[in-house]
Amino acid sequence: MPQSTRVFWLDDAPAASAARAGAKAANLATAALHDLPVLPGFVIPVRPGDGAHDLRAAWERLSAGGRRTLVVRSSSTLEDGAVSSMAGRFVSVLDVEGWPAFLTAVDEVRASASGPGTMAVLVQPQLDAAAGGVMFGADPVDGRTDRVIVSATPGGPAALVGGEVNGTRYALTRRGRLVSVEHDSGPAEGEGPLGRSQLRALARLAARAASVFGGPQDVEFAFEGDGRLWLLQSRPVTALAPPPPRRAPLLGPGPVAETLPDPLSPLEEDLWLVPLDRGLGEALATAGAVSRRALRKSPTVVSVGGRAAADLRRLGAAPGRRRTWARLVNPVPAVRRLAVAWQVGRLRAQLPDLAAETAATVDADLAAVPPLKDLTGAELTTALRWTRATLTSLHGLEALAGSLLGGTGDTTTAAAQGLAALSRARAAGQDDARILVENPAVLALTPPSIGDRELPPTDGNAPTFGGTGPLGARESLRLRIRWVQELAGRLAWEAAGRLVADGALARPEAVRVLRFAELVAAFEGGALPADLERRAAPPRTAPLPAAFRLAGERIVAESSPSGDGGQPAGGGRGSGWVHSALGEGADAPPAGSVLVVRTLAPSLAAYLPSLAGIVAETGSPLSHLAILAREMGVPTVVGMRGALDRFPPGTRVLVDGDTGTVETLPAREKEAA
Repeated sequence: MPQSTRVFWLDDAPAASAARAGAKAANLATAALHDLPVLPGFVIPVRPGDGAHDLRAAWERLSAGGRRTLVVRSSSTLEDGAVSSMAGRFVSVLDVEGWPAFLTAVDEVRASASGPGTMAVLVQPQLDAAAGGVMFGADPVDGRTDRVIVSATPGGPAALVGGEVNGTRYALTRRGRLVSVEHDSGPAEGEGPLGRSQLRALARLAARAASVFGGPQDVEFAFEGDGRLWLLQSRPVTALAPPPPRRAPLLGPGPVAETLPDPLSPLEEDLWLVPLDRGLGEALATAGAVSRRALRKSPTVVSVGGRAAADLRRLGAAPGRRRTWARLVNPVPAVRRLAVAWQVGRLRAQLPDLAAETAATVDADLAAVPPLKDLTGAELTTALRWTRATLTSLHGLEALAGSLLGGTGDTTTAAAQGLAALSRARAAGQDDARILVENPAVLALTPPSIGDRELPPTDGNAPTFGGTGPLGARESLRLRIRWVQELAGRLAWEAAGRLVADGALARPEAVRVLRFAELVAAFEGGALPADLERRAAPPRTAPLPAAFRLAGERIVAESSPSGDGGQPAGGGRGSGWVHSALGEGADAPPAGSVLVVRTLAPSLAAYLPSLAGIVAETGSPLSHLAILAREMGVPTVVGMRGALDRFPPGTRVLVDGDTGTVETLPAREKEAA
């Protein structure tokens, strides 16, 4: 290549033209014009232009007469675009020393072009980097724009971008708060080549680059030994999933996960989720919190991948909401405010009696149900319709009791009674199936399901769900909800058995993939859906994030709030080693451990007596399990988003249920323990 070839310096205006300098160099020139930390350098353009500088003079200046090592990089007009980055498709040459080696490197980069007239060459000093890597201004996997993802390694980023090493992966908030660290060997905390101040500097660079280029950027960076940060490359994050709609509701499992913690089949959704949504909606409308028009436009509780999630803002469970003037000045017309206040005042006074009357009515209706095998087909579907209507009323009353009557006061919980009954029965040597039959309060410790499980014992051919001690209004309603859910599940299983006997179903489990209307139609003389056998069984979907929005069917998790974000649920203070593996095949938490979970499922109650603490990503201090933990003196913190990532198994933590904080104990305290 002749030394008279013309070049542009990065601070020359023509260098910002991607058509002349290639996208990589043009992006760096644009970044330099906006005072981002870009190394000096020059570009050998696709086609030399007027006013350019001689190549040999530029090399002499940048290399300090050959004493400084250079890097010669590709800058194609085809790379670093909004649709395709063409990452790694072209050549870059490192450790270039001397004029002959420089010319050879330029020719090598030129030769990697995809077509004639497409390749410019970018020349910059080579850094002696202490650490380097790549940074995404949004999560490239799940599209979260509230995350900054950094992969870093000691030295420069070449080994990382070349795929030779994986490096250390950091997940940051947009303000640079560290969310998680992961090495090749798995999760870690406070380790890796980058310190907290460097991570904050990267988050600031990500924000500035996004502002300059109009969107999240894929950035290569390096830190010199003195801590100075350099931007080596910037291009748009490609294939980023679309964000949720602007007014998409903020959803989360917290307010409903205790009632329905497990994945639901289509029939279970219709039997239990639909009444929950209707009941909560009626309670919100009665209390004047949400207009009926808004309730018609969008549900309060939805199914996302078969799991129950609620509108967090509608239920007042959204984390980190700040008071604003718009909220302080109630926009509801004065007449409506007075009417709602009058109605709520009367309702608060009447609720205890109304709850007791409703519980008595439900108990009488349950007692009137004959053995399920004696029901006709019409009676069976009528009973199923009754369970849905009754659950709607119970959920509405239970929500009003929780919000208007406050806590449970001095009364015990249904779960506490169930746990005591379970303990006594096991001490007496009874098996679990018999325990469930003779102690219906134990149902408060289990989630509902459609399956082959005995109903509580009958008295005069009628199921009996009694035998509990005195309960407050809310707890009494909660227990009746669980009993009616149990009856609905058994009715559906009875229906499945009859459809199998008639040859309509090949196996009883297939009833779960039916919708409620399809099941009723089959008992009213209609045929089952033709595609029933082709319908897949509901998968065991992953747990939902604590807070998220939907972009179509894609779940976009919300960032955790600044600080711990936990809510105190009482129980004092306690410390222990974190245990979080639960479910089929997992070991029970060892005595003295701290259980960190996503949701406060009823089944966790059996573990409470041996725990040193419990931390949940979702939930409320007034949730069923939180109340039970408080009664047992187990330190409890709820609503701590990101807790599973923040406190992995094997971490020793201090749980303060009175302040809502969870602290990782330092190494010396671990050793002392």
